[in-house]
Amino acid sequence: MNRKTLVLPAVIGLLAPVLAACGGSGSGSDSGDAIVVGTTDRFSATKDAPAPLDPAYAYDVGTWNVLRQTVQTLMIMPKGDGDPVPEAAEKCGFTDSGNERYACTLREGLKFADGQAVTAEDVKYSIDRARALKADSGVFALLSTIDTVEAKGDREVIFHLKTADATFPFKLSTPVAGIVNPDDYAKDKLRDGFDVAGSGPYTLKAEVENDAIVNAVFTKNPNYKGTLTVNNDEVEMRSFEDADAMGAALDGGDIDVMTRTMSPAQIDKLANASSTDINLVELAGLEIRYLGFNTDAPSVKSTAVREAMAQVINRSELVAKVYGSQAEPLYSMVPASITGHSNAFFNTYGDPNTAKAKSLLNQANITTPVKLTMHYTTDHYGPATKQEFEVLQKQLNDSKLFDVDIKGTPWDTFRPAEQKGAYDVYGMGWFPDFPDADNYLAPFLDADNTIGSPYVNNEIRKTLIPESRRESDRIAAATSLNDIQDIVADDVPVLPLWQGKQYVAARDTITGTAYALNSSSTLQLWELGRGVSD
Repeated sequence: MNRKTLVLPAVIGLLAPVLAACGGSGSGSDSGDAIVVGTTDRFSATKDAPAPLDPAYAYDVGTWNVLRQTVQTLMIMPKGDGDPVPEAAEKCGFTDSGNERYACTLREGLKFADGQAVTAEDVKYSIDRARALKADSGVFALLSTIDTVEAKGDREVIFHLKTADATFPFKLSTPVAGIVNPDDYAKDKLRDGFDVAGSGPYTLKAEVENDAIVNAVFTKNPNYKGTLTVNNDEVEMRSFEDADAMGAALDGGDIDVMTRTMSPAQIDKLANASSTDINLVELAGLEIRYLGFNTDAPSVKSTAVREAMAQVINRSELVAKVYGSQAEPLYSMVPASITGHSNAFFNTYGDPNTAKAKSLLNQANITTPVKLTMHYTTDHYGPATKQEFEVLQKQLNDSKLFDVDIKGTPWDTFRPAEQKGAYDVYGMGWFPDFPDADNYLAPFLDADNTIGSPYVNNEIRKTLIPESRRESDRIAAATSLNDIQDIVADDVPVLPLWQGKQYVAARDTITGTAYALNSSSTLQLWELGRGVSD
C-alpha cells in the first residue's frame, strides 16, 4: 500500500490522522467549483419530528453537522483539540471563583446572514427559547445548569448558573446554544421544515423530496464574522440511501468527499488499494456504541438480567467479527482517550463467563432462558449494525440463558419509539457534544436524559455529577467520574460495547481533509478546499 502520513501535534483525545492513498476513477465532481460531500445521514421531517433542524430540537450528529455550518455559537471547539475558544464572542470567561457566573462579550459588527445585527438580546432569546421549549429530544438538558440569562447592552451576555459547572464553556459551543434570529424562530414553537437562519460561516439551501433533504447546498456567508477561515465558496452535501451508493458516487466522480457512514468493507478496500486517486483519512474516534435498557420493562427490570448480559457479551469477539481494526472494545461509557475513563465493566465482570451469568440469574430467581427483543436502527449507524446485532444475538443465545430476537427499524421511526419507552433493549451510538467525560455520563443518567431512561440514581444525580462539574481541572474530577462509572457497571442501565475510529475518503485534489472532522466528530466543511492532484 502506498501510504502517506500527516503528522500533527500530539494532543489528548485526538491522534494525528493517517492518510492512505487509495484507488478510484474519475476526476472529481462536475458541479462547478462546489465541493460535493456524500453522507448516509438522512434528514427527514416527520409527524414525530417535524423540526429536525431547529437548534432547540436537533440532537444527533447528522443534524448538528448541518447546524454547525450555519448557526453560530458563542464558543467553538478549536481546530485540533483543547478547550473551546470564543467564536461569536470576542471573549468569554467565569467572573467568579465558584464557576457560577459566566460572561461573554459579542464581537463588534456581528450580523445574521440577512444583514440584521446580532445583539446580546438575540443570544438571550435563543438560549431562553431552547430552555423553555424543552423539546422531547432532550437537547435542552445541556443548558440545565443555567438559572438566568442577562443581556447587558448590545454586546454583553451574562449567564447566572444554578450550580458550579466547569463544562459550561463546552456547552456554549453546541448547536442548542446557537444564536437564531427571533424574526424567524417563534418563542413558543419549534420551526418546522429545513430552513435555517443564523450567522454561521454558511447559508443553507435544502433540496427536499418526500419531506427529506436529498441535497444541501452550503454557500459562504458574506456577513460571517468569527474565528473560522472558510476555504471554499460552496459545498454540497448529498444524502445517499446506503454506503454502497455513496461509494459508487465517489468512484464515479459524482462526489469529492465521502463521510459517515462507510462500511467496514469499504474502509478496508480503500486502505489496501494501491493507486493514488483517493485519500483515506483515519482519525482517532470518540464515537461509542452501547445497549440501552428500559429499566421499567418487565424483561429487563431485574438488575440481574442486565448484569448477566454484561457477563455474557464478548466485546472482543464482536469487534473482531464486525469491525476489525476500525474499533476497540469499550468497558465504560467514557472512551479510553478521555480524562476520567475507567474500565469499570471489565473490573466488575472480567472476561465473558456464562457460569457467572447463570449464577447471577439463579440468585435472583430468574427463569431461563430470558426472552427479549433487541432493537436497532437500520439506517443511522452504518451498514454493519445488523451484523453487529446478529453477533450479539448469537452470543446471548449460545449461553442458553437468553432467547433473543432482533429487530431493525429506520431511524425516523426507531428514535421516537425509543424515547417513548417502546423498546426494552435497544442499540444506540453516541458522538460527543464535547470531549469531556461528563458528556458520556450525564446525557444518559441525569434528569431529562436524552434516551428517556427511567433509571434514577440519586447519588449520581445529586452528588457525583455536581461534584465533577465543580472541578475546572478535569483530572481532579476523576474520582467522582470513576464513582459514576462504577455505579453504572453495577446497575447496568446502559451497557457499553465499543469505541470506533473516524474516517473520511476524498479525492487527492481536495485539501483540508485531515481537519474535516474535529475531536467532537463535528464535520468542518470550511476546512475543505481544492488543490492540485499529486
